[in-house]
Amino acid sequence: MAIILPDLPYSQSALEPYISSKTLEFHYGKHHNAYVANTNKLIEETSMANEDLETIIQKTAGDASKIGIFNNAAQVWNHSFYWQCMQPNGGGLPKGNIAVKINADFGSYEKFVEEFKNAGTTQFGSGWAWLILRDGKLEVMKTANAHTPIAQGLKPLLTVNVWEHAYYLDYQNKRPDYLISFIEKLINWNFVNSCLG
Repeated sequence: MAIILPDLPYSQSALEPYISSKTLEFHYGKHHNAYVANTNKLIEETSMANEDLETIIQKTAGDASKIGIFNNAAQVWNHSFYWQCMQPNGGGLPKGNIAVKINADFGSYEKFVEEFKNAGTTQFGSGWAWLILRDGKLEVMKTANAHTPIAQGLKPLLTVNVWEHAYYLDYQNKRPDYLISFIEKLINWNFVNSCLG
C-alpha cells in the first residue's frame, strides 16, 4: 500500500499569526511531502511495500541497514501526528479527561507546561517534544531527529516539532517563543483527549 500525504486538518493560513502560511507551504508541502515520496521509493519492491506506516517504523527501528526507511517513515508519521495536535484558536488550559490526568500526574497544568517547554527548548538540534502515556501515566519526553515513541511501544498524545523548518521563518532562533505560541495558542486538546481514549 502506498504511503500517502494526508490532508492538513485546516487551511495553510489557519494557524496565523503563530505559524505562517509560508511556513506550512514549506513544512507540509515540501518537507512532509518529501518524506512521503522517499518512503514510497525506499519500500518499493521490498517486503514492506504492502505494510502500513506503523509496521514499517517498528520493523526498521534500531536496524542500521534500514535507517533510511526508518527516518523517512517515522518523519511521515511524526508530521501527520503533529498537524493533528494543532488547531486555530487552540492552546491554553486543557479540558476533559486530559485535564484531570495532567493534574494527577504532573501536579498541575503549570508543571506540565514547564516540563513540555523545557523538553522542546533543550532538545539539542532537530527533534520533537512529546506528551506520552507510559504504563498508564503521563510523561514528557524528547526524541532526536526522526525518532518516535511508537518505535518504543509508547502511546503519543501530543507532539511539537522542534526541527528548525517548523519555526525558523516565523521565529528565527527564538525556539522558546515558538513553544510558548504552540502551548498557549495552538494545542488541539480535543485531539489529545481522543488519543487518551
